[in-house]
Amino acid sequence: MKILSIGNSFSQDAQRYLHGLAKHNGEEMKTVNLYVPGCPLRSHYINVLENNAAYDFEFNGVATGLKVSISQALASDDWDVITLQQASFYSGRYETYSPYIEEVAKFVRKYCPHAKIWIHQTWAYENESQLLKNLQIFERSEDMLAAICDSYAKAAKAIDAYGTIPCGKAMMKATELGIEKIHRDTFHASLGAGRYLLALCWYKAFTGKDISNDTFNEFDVPVTEEERQIVIKAVNSVV
Repeated sequence: MKILSIGNSFSQDAQRYLHGLAKHNGEEMKTVNLYVPGCPLRSHYINVLENNAAYDFEFNGVATGLKVSISQALASDDWDVITLQQASFYSGRYETYSPYIEEVAKFVRKYCPHAKIWIHQTWAYENESQLLKNLQIFERSEDMLAAICDSYAKAAKAIDAYGTIPCGKAMMKATELGIEKIHRDTFHASLGAGRYLLALCWYKAFTGKDISNDTFNEFDVPVTEEERQIVIKAVNSVV
């Protein structure tokens, strides 16, 4: 399976362990992330129009030092899955999605007509996050997540997406189940359990395989057995 993400640091979080996790479970999965920090859909659309080589090309969870345009990335392989997402700061405001996501999806389908377009549902900030306070429209993480889920559901319908990867729901569920730390800076995923949860989400969504007894352990930051069980339970509850 070949997966391309037109994203930012949140898809970077999601892809960090995905290739390794898949390989550990006997699945060949090529993963590429197009990375611009904090990149919103409007900027992706502008980069399409101007054919800007603005993206760091991250291969199987690792930086390559290459800079590419979206058109170059689309033409570089026969992709099975292409993911789209909004920048986290705008993710709960659907008015920031359109018409940009429709136009980017149209461009993707022109160059990769056989690829399945998935929506990568991003996640809410921690309750104590300064970024959450800066938004000035949500009192709690739960409020932000509700708006995110609503916006991504509308976006999926607008572009007739093949499916939605429910990472936002899984992150919140892990918090509800008592995980100590699922964010690393109040908004990005933690380098151990957070990124592991996201990889499990993507892996199960794309393959449909059971993750209940997963033993992948090649993490940048150690994941305890308690954390492993919580994130597996969280993912299984939403995917």
